[in-house]
Amino acid sequence: MQLYAYDWSELLPLELNANGLFDDYPLEAYWIDDWRHPFLIEADGKLAGFALVLAKSRLSERDGVFDMAEFFVLRRHRRGGVGQKVATELFNRFRGPWEVRQRRENPSAIAFWRRVIGDYTVGQFEEVDWSDERWTGPVQTFSSLPR
Repeated sequence: MQLYAYDWSELLPLELNANGLFDDYPLEAYWIDDWRHPFLIEADGKLAGFALVLAKSRLSERDGVFDMAEFFVLRRHRRGGVGQKVATELFNRFRGPWEVRQRRENPSAIAFWRRVIGDYTVGQFEEVDWSDERWTGPVQTFSSLPR
């Protein structure tokens, strides 16, 4: 999580605390709530990132809408297909409606998710530019139900 926060510090005003670390991200609920799903990402048998999936929309709070809450792949494993492979596996594992959100400040994530979701759905997804108190930025919506 420290490496993820470090990546975000380029885009958001995140600062190190007095111990030289970024503040902790609250992960405890991922081992308590049955609608939260944490995953570690491996590449070549080594830890390469993580994904956090919610089975509840962060935008509408509807149950049964999957949300890619957080997704991180170490820089050395990016552009090698690891992220697309893991995203595809998660879309296939959690069948149903999805919302994938990106912050406007992160154009590389926007491009990544447009490409991955476009490939996965063969272009059958919608994108809206969301802006309210819950979220600001692009959101792709699609269904991972078998076609």
